[in-house]
Amino acid sequence: MVPKRSVEERLRVCLTPEYRRSLYYFVLRRVGNPDEAEDIAQQALVEAAHHIDRFRGEAEVTTWVHGIALNLARNHLSRSPQRRMVFESDEVLEASESPNSDPCDQAIQRQALVHLGDALRGLPEGSVQALMLVAVDGLSYEEAATELSVPIGTIRSRVSRARAEIRQRLQSHLR
Repeated sequence: MVPKRSVEERLRVCLTPEYRRSLYYFVLRRVGNPDEAEDIAQQALVEAAHHIDRFRGEAEVTTWVHGIALNLARNHLSRSPQRRMVFESDEVLEASESPNSDPCDQAIQRQALVHLGDALRGLPEGSVQALMLVAVDGLSYEEAATELSVPIGTIRSRVSRARAEIRQRLQSHLR
């Protein structure tokens, strides 16, 4: 157990606008809805503050809060009538397009993102989570393993299989 004062000082980092924005986008990539992402990110911060005594100090406080947010997003998606991915959100698709690209390039990019979303939906949930943490959020394999509470080898194999499966599915769309 880490001294309460030290944890509370580190928890203040989670209240900075930069961290809150990072947490919001972390959740948004999982739930695909900006309003729901904001609610879940805020709930994660409240949960962290409320349960600060449960923080064991095995990782950074920010990693712990991301873990809370990940669990809340998982719970939200499991209760949702239809599982959503960020690639289905027009707001996110529009934000990803370069304002200088021509309409043909934008259409190609939109179609590629739709195919990527389809490929991700076909993967097992554990593989999607591992891939998102490593490839999108930039966590190391070790950090992803800690966050998902699985061995590092499991993360490596899930990410490898997910990348291979996505590559295969996207290549079939190009043929």
